[in-house]
Amino acid sequence: MATEVLVPVLGESITEATVGEWLKQPGDKVAADEPIASLETDKVSVEVPSPVAGVMGQHAVAVGDTVQVGAMIATIDAAGSASAPAPAQAAAPQPAVTESPAEPAGDAVALSPSVRRAVLEHGVDPATIKGTGKDGRLTKEDVAAAASSKSQPAAAPAAAGTASDGGAASAGRAGTGRREERVKMTRLRQTIAKRLKEAQNTAAMLTTFNDVDMTAVIEARAKYKDLFEKKHGVRLGFMGFFVKAATMALKDIPSVNASIEGDEIVYHDYADISVAVSSPGGLVVPVIRDAQDLSVAGIEKTIGDFGKRAKDGTLKMDEMKGGTFTISNGGVFGSLMSTPIINPPQSAVLGLHRIEDRPVVVNGQVVVRPMMYLALSYDHRLIDGREAVTFLVALKNAIEDPTRILIDL
Repeated sequence: MATEVLVPVLGESITEATVGEWLKQPGDKVAADEPIASLETDKVSVEVPSPVAGVMGQHAVAVGDTVQVGAMIATIDAAGSASAPAPAQAAAPQPAVTESPAEPAGDAVALSPSVRRAVLEHGVDPATIKGTGKDGRLTKEDVAAAASSKSQPAAAPAAAGTASDGGAASAGRAGTGRREERVKMTRLRQTIAKRLKEAQNTAAMLTTFNDVDMTAVIEARAKYKDLFEKKHGVRLGFMGFFVKAATMALKDIPSVNASIEGDEIVYHDYADISVAVSSPGGLVVPVIRDAQDLSVAGIEKTIGDFGKRAKDGTLKMDEMKGGTFTISNGGVFGSLMSTPIINPPQSAVLGLHRIEDRPVVVNGQVVVRPMMYLALSYDHRLIDGREAVTFLVALKNAIEDPTRILIDL
């Protein structure tokens, strides 16, 4: 007897998803609660567990299909009762063919969402890679290593004779190795694009800059990082300082932490800080709830957990809802300066950038200091220039003198 596999509840206001990957193929044995497929929503990838133990039946939908919550996507047959799938039916989904020529079709090894995206990004054939993960499964590191060692394809030999007509000219162009590849945007990337464009069209965005001397924070981190990691089990980074300093500045300048709803301004007496972290499908922004009540250690633990689960594709949708203010650290990628885009319905976003030694004047003397540019993009409908500058100065003062963070000054 077959048991239907239904699309689970995906979260508040989420009614549909896209089939991202089949982790089990028809005929595979499955255990109860074992993931058999991954779905891509507007925010995260969600794994669909098997409701029972048995044998994977037929896929009712293919990779790339849009499915509604509650829809049947596959069946699980009782162990030993599954019949061999007909060749035509087994070949129907062929998810790799619809997504990218880099992925093998048919009975390919099941890939996790993050590994699948790495395969698409690097353009390698996972069937040729030996997995080092649990039970021989591929990891992102396996894919990256294979991509780095893959030799470049040799250029096609030039067509014989002279390219005197259109066909010959086309053949000559093909011989140069020029090629194009079309890959459908993931649902997450489509949502990111839509929201960012809506922010530009709606908000009266303006960006104000400042710079900050990172000397004191760098010295504090160097002095205490080993003790910090030993006590708290997490590395001491710079984001903990910036998030804590931002919560203090937001308390002083509440409009930066507010939002516009219709003809009303909504002020928040809490700071839910959205932090941009990298995932295989792009940047996502999980939220540190009540960051004003957390210590630097608590903030670092939360961010570290977000970063790990973003790479694994296991962030929950509820963790990315809300947020009153966003911090985006482009410095980890080497960015010197940027104008970040507001994350609606928030009214401001802080951009951090790389630290580099620059000459500055201190007490009348030119000295070299590790400096970072700060950028605050804000909705000018709500936040005045004076308030934006005041916020940045308060943040700068706290970072340049971290004792202020300790004594809430």
